[in-house]
Amino acid sequence: MNPQLRRKFILDILNEKEFITIEEVVARCHVSEITIRRDLIEMESEGLLVRTQGGATRSKVNNHLFSFDVKINQNWQRKEQICQIAADYISNNDIIFIDCGTTLFHLTKYIRRIDSLVVITNSLPVVSELCDSPNIRLILIGGEVAGERKAIYGLQASKNIDQYHANKAFIGADGVSLTGGLSSYHEKEASITLKMANNADEVFLVCDSSKIERNSFVKFAPFSIVDHLITNNDLDPQHLEEYRDAGIHVIIE
Repeated sequence: MNPQLRRKFILDILNEKEFITIEEVVARCHVSEITIRRDLIEMESEGLLVRTQGGATRSKVNNHLFSFDVKINQNWQRKEQICQIAADYISNNDIIFIDCGTTLFHLTKYIRRIDSLVVITNSLPVVSELCDSPNIRLILIGGEVAGERKAIYGLQASKNIDQYHANKAFIGADGVSLTGGLSSYHEKEASITLKMANNADEVFLVCDSSKIERNSFVKFAPFSIVDHLITNNDLDPQHLEEYRDAGIHVIIE
């Protein structure tokens, strides 16, 4: 079992019963005890769990891992910087998808100036921010509301997105790597993001540099779906060179 699936398995068990043993993970994942201990160390460093003698317990942070209110304040200055750059690639009369990630929420501040724009989103905070802008036509994707994430997901949401076509999609990801592609902590969020990308002519991946060459546990798309990567100017120069050598248009603020 690969590392992302192991991490997902561990978190799923902790969500069910609050404690997991190393022996249980070894038996289910068919890897060595040393490998699982390494997984637990990495996950504890990310605040996903708390290691104990012989296993791990659920982290209080993990109870709200996907909470919009928690994530919106993480690296907010970096998110605003790259969203300001992203807004420069939006023109009058564009039709755009904006996904529900907390990074893309900051884009709302910079698109109010555009004279005429259609925004299609599953993000309730994005709708709240833009609903009083007379120059912006808002389309809210229908489906099941996820309270903590303040977004709309589910089968109906996926079908709803297929009814629309945008010339640009602005999406996010929790992890980005050349070999692993785009990944997310949240399966439902990943499926909606992919749908938006597939129904747009041009895809802008907007993510801060801390997510570059990092894999989350739900891989949902190859990097080939992305036309442009917008990130911070402190991106590791080696990564910048590797991405550009791979033919990726990298835009740094």
